[in-house]
Amino acid sequence: MKRIPCVIMRGGTSKGIFILSNHLPQDKQLRDRTILAIYGSPDVRQIDGLGGADPLTSKLAIIGPSTHPEADVDYTFAQVGIDQPVLDYSGNCGNISSAVGPFAIDQGLVSAVEPVTRVRIHNTNTGKILEAEVEVVDGRAKVTGDCKIAGVPGTGSTIMLNFAGTAGSVTGKLLPTGNVIDTLAISSGSIDVSIVDCANPMVFVRARDMGIRGTESPHEINSNAGLLNRLEEIRATVAVMIGMAGTVQEATAKSPAFPMIAMVSPPAEYEDFTTGRLISSKDVSLVARLMFMQVLHKTYAGTGTVCTGAAAKIPGTIVNEMLQDSKSTETVRIGHPAGVILLEARVKEGLVERAAFARTARRIMEGYVLVPWDRLRG
Repeated sequence: MKRIPCVIMRGGTSKGIFILSNHLPQDKQLRDRTILAIYGSPDVRQIDGLGGADPLTSKLAIIGPSTHPEADVDYTFAQVGIDQPVLDYSGNCGNISSAVGPFAIDQGLVSAVEPVTRVRIHNTNTGKILEAEVEVVDGRAKVTGDCKIAGVPGTGSTIMLNFAGTAGSVTGKLLPTGNVIDTLAISSGSIDVSIVDCANPMVFVRARDMGIRGTESPHEINSNAGLLNRLEEIRATVAVMIGMAGTVQEATAKSPAFPMIAMVSPPAEYEDFTTGRLISSKDVSLVARLMFMQVLHKTYAGTGTVCTGAAAKIPGTIVNEMLQDSKSTETVRIGHPAGVILLEARVKEGLVERAAFARTARRIMEGYVLVPWDRLRG
């Protein structure tokens, strides 16, 4: 079997495998076969690999020396298919991004500077640079702290991520179509959407236009086959509109993760599905339900947080419509199925000046993954 050094890290509300670029084959086809074998894909349980049989735990970060003069490290993200042999490199993951800084410091790729080390990360998927501020103690990324994020037990050291430099991540434009609202023709009729590209491209729809309240639990949404099919048709249609796929069929098959799609609604009271805790309408600026890999995200994606925050500060978008008392502040509080995520967003004259939020991350395992040689043959 082939022996490959790797690290498993939690980043925000996701978990992924981190591998140095020189530890993977340079041939892209062989590299992708290796990655699928590492995760045990395709298999609904990923039983013969390190995948967690969930989109939030079937993620990969490839890290290497920077090829960009203004960055410290290169970071390539891959969303690894579970029951399909698919690797989606078309976007980034904000939660996994939060672990890149700590990983780079602990691997010696970036010199540790106490008390905070600033890591400039070149995301090769989008060609954009994001910045991570990582607390450091004794030359290592700090793990413990009092930062609490919804969807993760306990607390950890604060990692501030600023995605202001990622506007137009894939399309080159904050508003890919130039419009704050577009009307799509789909099989069930017409639907209004806002398409925004910051950190990752996203499609926003009104929850009421999808026939739901917007406060539903993951089970309620994932068990509604008609809703899921309609959302995927909208997402795939937009993927074609913004040049990420040639057809809606190709969008579903080859770019299942990006663009992401979210249903948004005004502030409302609902229960955290993980604890039953009541979330007050006063605690949120808006409520959102984000789809990821055709199922509801159990919390909220990091890049989705950034894009939603930017969209909230663009007058006329569907997201901006949902805000009530917070249009004049930089703080946006997004109510998601497992709690609330807060970010600071500032957009002026079409330019994203700030899009920052706090995450926590930690190294869980370091060692080697063993891949049978016969899985690597084409």
